[in-house]
Parts: sequence; C-alpha cells; structure tokens
Amino acid sequence: MSKQPLSVAVIGAGMAGRSHAAGYRQVNTVFGEGLPPIRLAAIADVNTELAEDAARRYGFENAVAGWEEIVEDPSIDAVSIVVGNDLHRPIAEALVRAGKHVLCEKPLAGSMADAEAMVAVERSAEVVTAVGYTFRRSPAIAAIRDHVQAGELGETTLFNGRYWCDYATDPRGPLSWRYKGGPGSGALGDIGAHIIDVGEFVCGPIESVSGAALSTTIPKRPLPLGAVVGHNAAPVSDEVGEVENEDTAVFTARFRSGLTGVFSVSRTAFGMPNGLGFDVCGLSGRASFDWHRPAEYVFDDAQPEARTRGARQVIAGPQLPYFAGGYPMQAPGNGGGNAEMFVYQCRAFLDQIVGTPDPLPACASFADALHTMRVIQAVVASAQAGGAPVDVS
Repeated sequence: MSKQPLSVAVIGAGMAGRSHAAGYRQVNTVFGEGLPPIRLAAIADVNTELAEDAARRYGFENAVAGWEEIVEDPSIDAVSIVVGNDLHRPIAEALVRAGKHVLCEKPLAGSMADAEAMVAVERSAEVVTAVGYTFRRSPAIAAIRDHVQAGELGETTLFNGRYWCDYATDPRGPLSWRYKGGPGSGALGDIGAHIIDVGEFVCGPIESVSGAALSTTIPKRPLPLGAVVGHNAAPVSDEVGEVENEDTAVFTARFRSGLTGVFSVSRTAFGMPNGLGFDVCGLSGRASFDWHRPAEYVFDDAQPEARTRGARQVIAGPQLPYFAGGYPMQAPGNGGGNAEMFVYQCRAFLDQIVGTPDPLPACASFADALHTMRVIQAVVASAQAGGAPVDVS
C-alpha cells in the first residue's frame, strides 16, 4: 500500500455533494487495507458560504468558488462532480484533460449529445471515470441481485419498481434548476435514473419500453430570490415561471431476458420522503425491498413444507454484501442507510484508481449511465407517441 496520499475534491457542496465529502472522509475506516492515506483537498461551490461550511464539517482543507480551481490544482488526483446536470460535461472533460479521475453524479449529463461526448472522453481517457449509482451499494439490494443471479427465484417473471418522493408537493417550492429542461429531465431523470439502474442491476439490461406517460401536476412555480440548496425551501418572489419537465412518469419495459417490468416515478407523492422500492417475482420465489426500511428485505420461496411457507423478513447482517467490514458494529439488525452507501461508493471508486488487491465491485461507467439515459429517451419517445413501443437504441 502506497504511503503517498491520494488527494480528493468535491465540486458541489449541496445535499449530494456533502454525501460524497462524508464518503471520502470515511473510506479508510471500512473493509480491508489497500488505500493510501486520503487527503481531503478541497470543496468547490459558487455559493462560497456553502463550500466553506461543507469544508469545515467534513475536514477538507480548502473551500473554493470555482470548479476551475480544482482542475488547475496539480495536487488533486480524484474529483466528484455533484452539480447541475448541464455542467457535468464541461467539468468532466476539463478534469480528464488535466489527468484527474472522475466520479460523476447521475444522470450523466443534461442532454444526449453531452452524454455521448462524455462516453467518447471515457473511451480515450487514461484515468478512472465512474458514475454514482449509489443504491447498488445497499446490502439488501445487492443480496436480492445475488438471489436472482443464482436462480433462486426460478425464471423471473416480473420486476415492479417505483421511486416515489414528495420533495415537489408544495406548489410554493422554488423554481430551481431541477424544474428546467425538456421532458425526461424531471422526475424521470432525477429519481427515475436510480430505479432504472436498480432494475437493470438486479435483472439485466432493458431492451424496449412501452405504455409511457408523463405528467406535470404543478405547471408553474415561484422564482427563487436566492440560492436553492438541494430540495430545500427558499424565499420566493411573486413572479412565477413555467415548469419544463415532468412530475410523474410511468412505463413498462421489456428486459433482454424476456422479463416484463413496470416502473413508476414521482416527485409529488405525498408522504414518501424517499420511497424507492421494488418487487421481483419468479416461478419459484420473490423478493421485495423498501428503502424506508433499508436494513431488511422480504424473501419468499418454495419451501419443502407447505405449512411453513410464506414471506419472511431477512434482517441485514454479516451474511449480506458490504455488511461485514462495512459497519462499525457488525451485528445483525444494525442497519445502515444513505451515508454508508456513499462511503462504499467512494471506496469502490478509489479502489479502482489504486488497484487494491481485494477491491469492491467497480462503479458504473459513463457508458452504463449513457444506457440509462437512452432508456429515459425511449420512455419520452413512447409517451410522445401515445405509449407506443420504442426500442432502446
């Protein structure tokens, strides 16, 4: 293991940016040896007060106002991009040209053209490039994937995935960048990208979609008077602007395996603060997961004794992926959540960079995230064609 520190930085000091910062801070506290000392170099944000606060909270050395300062700093090795989607491409291209490793948040970019350009950069890059599909690091979700891949559910027959959130239920919520962009860039791109990736992570690639419908429940929102951080409320003016993308999206999908999938996403689902969940059914078993209960999942299969058959709760413990070595108290029932998944994601990213001898599973690539965007593009095309089937290009 090298004793030369590996310097990391985060561009974006909002909600998800802080999760990346916290993740880097803890990467050497989990799993085995293999990483060098991690230098927490800098956090960048145009909101300098926010950057300074994040740097103080998570122990980063510097807070800077512009991402260009991160690009130009030769001492920084690896960078997370956690800003608005339209900024991903120019920042990623500049970082790769500067020889820095890049972990980019999802969705990959603000447009298909930008996403395709980023994949072209990835192909020619001599650095590690990765995308933050954090739910892949859930012990319960990873365990369900193992059940499916081992054939323990039999031939799979249905995947029903949903990601329902309530962050947009208030009509007085400010018109932030999340409500700008064309169809597919709203709930579908924001939270739908996650559940699409989970569906493919568990069941394999999606080849076509159909029956899509997009809707916008709140067509106008007040303009903010200042910076909007994450999904937080902010002072607003009496002037309103048009919401340009969808609050809700539903569609069906055909996986390469022949499996049928049903997906629904919404940012206006009251009482669902972070409602990612799914069910996967087969001819001889099924499994279900609900992110609001992240330390468990439901499993059912054809037990030999009919009198004791039925769904059973599987409590997260060292028998699940990531649990052993990933929690300070490694006893069953001590569930984790969002923070741990970001730690594992950052650790996997750095494992890829340094080539640790026993690495975590690699992060998704830019190419993987481009495929997700193509699924989203197909959903939009299906909705515009009245629900007609559309192949994922």
